[in-house]
Amino acid sequence: MKLTEHFSLAELVSSSTALRTGIKNIPSPNQMGNLKLTAEGLEKVRALLGFPLFITSGFRSPTLNRFIGGSSSSAHCLGYAADFKCPQFGSPDDIVRKIKSSAIEYDQLICEGGINGWVHISFDPQMRRQVLNALFDNKGKASYREFV
Repeated sequence: MKLTEHFSLAELVSSSTALRTGIKNIPSPNQMGNLKLTAEGLEKVRALLGFPLFITSGFRSPTLNRFIGGSSSSAHCLGYAADFKCPQFGSPDDIVRKIKSSAIEYDQLICEGGINGWVHISFDPQMRRQVLNALFDNKGKASYREFV
């Protein structure tokens, strides 16, 4: 099922962890509406960057989110967030700088994992335009600071 021209429901709910563990990752009707809004936001990002986005994580059921150690308040669980890469455009830092300087409305924009990492974007209705950098310790636990 296509949510927008370039993003499908399957793409935004796909999870190798869920498949491997048998965890159901099925959005509710309300979460489906949120995923549609997220896909619409991702279309704007794709147009801005000029290249396809590769979604690495989208919707997460609460069970899946707990299993992977995600934040209990994660926008992924509501259907408002996606993690992606766009190597044809550049590094996660390059992508965050480009989106930050654009007119695209977002709630959170996080550069995660350094040069080989990804970008997290949330379209939660709060639309705080919060831009962060995630730093991971040797156990994989993230801490966040303002992106500069």
